[in-house]
Amino acid sequence: MDISKAIDEFINYCIFEKGLSNNSKASYEYDLKTYKEFLASIGITTVENIKTIDIEAYLRYRNDIKEMTSTIAHNLTVIKNFHSYLLKANYLDKDVSEGISRPKLRKSLPKALSVEDVDKLLDINLKTNFDYRNKAMLELMYGSGLRVSELISLDVHSIDFTNCIIRITGKGSKDRIVPVGEYSMYYLNKYLEIRPSMLKKEHTDALFLNNHGKRMTRVGFFKNLKTILRNQDLDEDIHPHTLRHSFATHLLEKGADLRSIQELLGHSDIATTRIYTHISDNKVKSDYETYHPREHKDV
Repeated sequence: MDISKAIDEFINYCIFEKGLSNNSKASYEYDLKTYKEFLASIGITTVENIKTIDIEAYLRYRNDIKEMTSTIAHNLTVIKNFHSYLLKANYLDKDVSEGISRPKLRKSLPKALSVEDVDKLLDINLKTNFDYRNKAMLELMYGSGLRVSELISLDVHSIDFTNCIIRITGKGSKDRIVPVGEYSMYYLNKYLEIRPSMLKKEHTDALFLNNHGKRMTRVGFFKNLKTILRNQDLDEDIHPHTLRHSFATHLLEKGADLRSIQELLGHSDIATTRIYTHISDNKVKSDYETYHPREHKDV
């Protein structure tokens, strides 16, 4: 059975039998597309030809390109669910992913950009419609601390321009309301002025459009971010989630309450938000060692 066809059937099964949310659907599709492309690169195009060693090779590849272990672990979970479905649906007589262990998660602090680097990233030269779109997306992502999945799933009616708020459906289909700052609102309005010219024949309520006039995808956003990082002479290893981490870290450093940050990020557990206190503590220590006049003694 062709891998692409098997993925389509699996996604449909997850939607209609498991009630998969739109955000999770996009995540599953992205993970399995990446998996399929890797398999194709080693000459495998049917599910019958996938072996355990091929999945292990894929995981090593993800590790070699410096993916976070949490991302690899999530990717493997999706792959395991996919192969479990193939066995359950009688497409295969064996689950080749069954014996593969999930990678141990490295306990590392999320990376945050300096305010100066954020300013540099957002200093986009606005010439084309896509420049205005990218500017609006990045301003909103950093200004409101959105996840990529939340950003690309926004519709035009998600934004309340009168009250300067945005309605978000986050993980677990949980809704929250997030304020939108002046910079974000200004560039959203600028983008919406040119958005009609980006639409093709097919109408869509999607807020952010790609060059085909359809909803922006995770892959498309990631590619655009890489191009912007290169153009702005910034580290191309910066991940889209880095802007969300920077949003939380900069709020904390300016004195924002941890509970408020938890609400803004949509964390169900305050322990998840508390990791940012460690980042702030590290910066305090670094600033002390750098700037305090009696930190360094000449000997």
